[in-house]
Amino acid sequence: MHIPSHLRGFALTTVLSAAVAGAVLNGPATAAAPLEIHLDNFTFSPQTVTVPEGTTVVWINRDDTPHRIVAVQKDQFKSPVLDTDEKFSWTFSKAGTFAYFCSMHPHMTGTVTVTAN
Repeated sequence: MHIPSHLRGFALTTVLSAAVAGAVLNGPATAAAPLEIHLDNFTFSPQTVTVPEGTTVVWINRDDTPHRIVAVQKDQFKSPVLDTDEKFSWTFSKAGTFAYFCSMHPHMTGTVTVTAN
């Protein structure tokens, strides 16, 4: 394609501007998609998961019984009491291993392992 000399600078500027705009609009990689853990038949399913930093985990109560999700280590996360089909979400922003249980049914346990990006 031939571009007249008086338009070459304009064409290059337009192409560069479009490339920069695309980079800004597309931005950095987005966080991982949310991961669901179901509470069903008095178990967490899956019971153990591994996710990258920045992942949101969503617990969904599929039981007919209320449950409450609590991190073993204090000051991490704690859900309200969840009735059937209610959800609780937590975004894991740092790497580590996070054990949790149902405070209403302590035999229900699970673990989220978070890997560094």
